[in-house]
Amino acid sequence: QLVESGGGLVQPGGSLRLACASSALTLDLYAIGWLRQAPGKEREGVSCISSSLSSSNFTTDYADSVKGRFTVSRDNAKKTVYLQMNSLKPEDTAVYYCAADWACPSEGAHSTKYNYWGQGTQVTVSS
Repeated sequence: QLVESGGGLVQPGGSLRLACASSALTLDLYAIGWLRQAPGKEREGVSCISSSLSSSNFTTDYADSVKGRFTVSRDNAKKTVYLQMNSLKPEDTAVYYCAADWACPSEGAHSTKYNYWGQGTQVTVSS
């Protein structure tokens, strides 16, 4: 129900922008989370943006590991949510997923509690 795009190979210190869209869900009605799963590790949440009927009226939350480097935003007109990733590190290498629910998890940005999921997009940070 959700589709991610924008993954790829990037050098350390580089940037990527991921996008999340859906043909089944009206995204502006949902909080959207970005999560990742590295090889051999559990899936972890990295950010969440609240639902909003206005692209300028929302709240965001980030895991400590990405604060100051990643920025989540939404464009309701384009029905798309973005994750801008700057200053990428090799440890950011993972499959990145977007997920949706009625609200961001109360446990915080690190939570993986969402009802709707995408298939994921690979992000590889390597020289």
